[in-house]
Parts: sequence; C-alpha cells; structure tokens
Amino acid sequence: MAGNQYHRPLFKWINRLSPFKLLLIFYFFAVVASTIILSLPMIYQSGVEVAFIDKLFTAVSALSVTGLSTITIADTLSTVGIICLALIMQLGAVGVMAIGTFVWLLLGKKIGLKERRLIMTDQNQTSFEGMVRLIKQLVYVLLTIELIGFLILGTYFLQYFPTASQAYLHGFFGSISATTNGGFDITGESLEPFRHDYFVQFINMILIIFGAIGFPVLIEVKEYIFARNEKRTKIRFSLFAKVTTFTFAVLIFVGALFIYLLDAANFFAGKSWHEAFFYSMFQSVTTRSGGLSTMDVSQLTEANHLFMSLLMFIGASPSSAGGGIRTTTFALVVIFIITYARGKRSIRIFHREVYEEDLLKAVTVMLMAIVLIFSSMLVISITEPFSLTQILFEVTSAFGTVGLSLGITAELSTFSKIVLMLLMFIGRIGIIPFLLIFKTDKKSGNYHYPKEKMIIG
Repeated sequence: MAGNQYHRPLFKWINRLSPFKLLLIFYFFAVVASTIILSLPMIYQSGVEVAFIDKLFTAVSALSVTGLSTITIADTLSTVGIICLALIMQLGAVGVMAIGTFVWLLLGKKIGLKERRLIMTDQNQTSFEGMVRLIKQLVYVLLTIELIGFLILGTYFLQYFPTASQAYLHGFFGSISATTNGGFDITGESLEPFRHDYFVQFINMILIIFGAIGFPVLIEVKEYIFARNEKRTKIRFSLFAKVTTFTFAVLIFVGALFIYLLDAANFFAGKSWHEAFFYSMFQSVTTRSGGLSTMDVSQLTEANHLFMSLLMFIGASPSSAGGGIRTTTFALVVIFIITYARGKRSIRIFHREVYEEDLLKAVTVMLMAIVLIFSSMLVISITEPFSLTQILFEVTSAFGTVGLSLGITAELSTFSKIVLMLLMFIGRIGIIPFLLIFKTDKKSGNYHYPKEKMIIG
C-alpha cells in the first residue's frame, strides 16, 4: 500500500506532462537503452575497445537514423553488433512511439487518447484521426519494402561475397540502412565498392527515396495501387502527397544537375556520361537523408560542398525516416516569397489554399533552423581547427540526419560531438516538436494591446 502511495505522485507528474515532453523522455530512455546495448562485450570484435562518448554518439546517430560515425563499423562491430545496430536504426526510422504502439496492438491492448496524442507528436501529424491505422500501415509497408530490398540485394551480393551468409548479411544491413536512411555501412567504404555497379546503386536509390518521401505518401500510393478499378477513379491524393512528391522530385533532378555542373571541370572531367549521371544522381538522392555514398565527397569542389549542405539542410519529407527542415517547409517558404513578390496574399497550391497557421510554422521552422545551424557552426569553429565549409557540411549533415562527412567526424572533440548529437536529435524529431517541449501550460489573458505599424526591410 505504501509503495502505491509512493508512486502515485510520480504517475500524476507524468500525466501532467505534455505529449512533447513525454516524447522527449521516451527518446531519452531509447538513447540510454541503445547505448547500453552498444556497450555489451558481444557487440564488438575481439580486442576492440571503444570510448563511451563514441558508443553514445553511435547510439544517437543510429536512433536518429543519421549515419555519422566516429568508428568504422566494419572493423569494430561483430555480427551481433551489426544486427543490433540495424534494429536500432529500425526503431529510429519508424519512431519510438510507433514501435511501442505496434507491439501494444500485437498484445491486444487498447490505445487510449494520451497514447494517440504521443503517436501524433512522434509522427508529426496534425489530427488524431486514423493514428492507429497509420501505425499499422506504416510498419507493414516499411517491413515489406525492407524485405524485398533484403532479398534482392542479398541474392545479388552472392557474386560479391564468398559465402551466402556474408552476402545476405550485407543485403540485410544494406536494405535497412538505405530504407531507414540510416547511412551506416559494413563495407568500410560505404557504396564506393559498387561505384560501377549501377544495379546496386539503383536499388539503394529506390530504397532511400521510399524512406525519405514520407510514409503517408507511400500509404496513399499503396491504397491507390491495390484499390479496385471503380474505387481507384474516386481516390484523390492529398495536398501533402502532391506537394511532397513534386518538391522531392524537383530537388533530386535539380540537385543532380547542379552537382554535375559544379564539378564538370573537376571530378566529372573524363567520366563517361553514365558514370557522371549515376555519380551525380546518387549524390543528389542521398542528400535527401540517405547518407550512403558511391564516392569520396571530399574530392568535390568547395562550391559543391556548399550546395550539398543546402540540400542536406532541406532534408527529407515530414513523417519520414529523414530530418532537416523538410521538403514541405522549403516548398511553402519558396511559394510564399513568390506570392508576396507578386502582391498576392493567399498561398495556393494545386487548386488548394494553405492555412496561415501552416505557413507560420514553415517560416518559424526555416528561421529557427538557420539560427540553429549558424549557432552550431559558431561554437564548433571555436574549438575545432577545420574550415567553415567542413564544419557547415558536418552540421547540416547532422541536422538533416544524412550522415555524409568530409572525414572530420572521428577527429572532433567531445564537445563538438555533443553538439552534433543534439543536432541529430532535433533534426529527427523536428523543429516544431522540439520548440513545443518548452511550452508552458499558463494561459495568456484574454486581452490585446493596441497594434502599431513597424518599418520592415
């Protein structure tokens, strides 16, 4: 009885927390659990020792599906460690609350209102409607994609590896790493060993796109494909799906074009058209949040590093495995600027008007992300000897949960690694949920002050 009385205040305190603060607590415990798992002796190869900060960094990087690493996975982790790292990436991609909900449903438990609010926060949704159905579909679709990717890559890798177990281990890890946009590799050289194998590159690009385009988009496409003919004509894709898909496609093709043009006289000089196409296309796709690479990106020009930093800053789509400001945020801000320049007020896309609240969120996310990136660059530049371009590339890679690096991650100080871990976490959960963690329950008075015009610009 005394024990129940002792725990009662704790339960009351937890129940008073907002979904955003609860989500932070859940992710904190997920990081702690992942770090403990990555501290087990069986995780590492014989004779390998790893510092605690590097174990923590790897756990945060995997849980935020970033892929930045201070260790070489191939030379450090055992087979058990590789499998555990893949499972942590899986948890990070789907979301802590989504996985918890799916297990809860398998046990036949009922999902209450508070749990639905947590799912809504974790998946960056705006409505309670269909939350449980979304989680079911999300898990099923993601696992199906990963299974197909595993079978294709594992079978194809039989020609590369001496044993079937090695081939399918690489297929298993590669499929999860690409689909979750985790960016880790167990080759020791990312996908550089397959820089002339366009089939492996194509499969990985497809998996990265599936993981970054947004789970709601995949679910809508799945429902359209499997709908009966008479119902298919009545299906209308949501504005989110249209804007996300269009922006995603533009960023990939425009990104590939500029990556090629900025290095046409340098890295791409002397390359055949198909080599140049796949190099530039893969790098554009992977900056969405993939983190895998078919080349050493440090060989590109500084101008390309800056451009790729911009692509990583934008990142993937909302409700996906990726980070960054997200494609919809970028699209809304660009359209808002064009609309304002034309003297119009309402934002119209695909014969729909956008809520002012959504536009305000997009501008807030953009501004806060810029402040966050600039502040992180400033504090890291104080303690590190690297150039601003190198630091910017590392910072945007962490915030966009991409995982590309110019090779400085392992050389960073503990302080800089902590900054990158915070960026990876914020990039994964999103700017808005992060800001709402600090929201108070105090209600402002029901009054307004007189308004006054200000000079702007």
